[in-house]
Amino acid sequence: MKKRKVILVTDGDQHVQRALEWLAKKLGARCISQSQGNPSRLTGKQLVELILQTPYDPVFVMFDDSGIIGEGAGEQALRYVATHEQIDVLGAIAVASDTNNQEWTKVNICIDYDGNFTTYGVDKEGIAEWEFGRVNGDTVYCLDELSIPIVVGIGDIGKMRRRDDIRHGCPITRKAIEYILERSKRDENRKLHTDFSEVE
Repeated sequence: MKKRKVILVTDGDQHVQRALEWLAKKLGARCISQSQGNPSRLTGKQLVELILQTPYDPVFVMFDDSGIIGEGAGEQALRYVATHEQIDVLGAIAVASDTNNQEWTKVNICIDYDGNFTTYGVDKEGIAEWEFGRVNGDTVYCLDELSIPIVVGIGDIGKMRRRDDIRHGCPITRKAIEYILERSKRDENRKLHTDFSEVE
């Protein structure tokens, strides 16, 4: 049973949809456009069905709670997708938002609005904050509870004071995706090398 490689994105407005669709074409990936919604409209089961219909991967999937406190529809769908036996989660992009510290998640790394990697969190504009290794967001409540190999925090996709505008190639979002893909390949090669060494 072949698993689909998926990158989870914790935002789902139209700016995010346009950015991910554009980047999917540039990077040879797929984007589940129907996962767009503020808040998310499709269930986890419906999203998995759409993911499994894609002709190739990696697949970008959007989830959005639209500011609902606690585990809303977007996070319920995210949890279902992330734990499904036919889904291989490569990583997640935790999108920052103005939540007044009500919901946050740990992140492995962040990318600020200048495209620099930082171990500090970033806000909606992509500006580095004082909190170490965490991002406040609308749809990040359950990320810490899931086995996600790499979580990258960034500001508002397609925006960030126009630094991530689609007319500029969405460089911040692209960098986050490419970082996740690079890390997943590195981890896969390491696993293959370990498995081969054990056989020897």
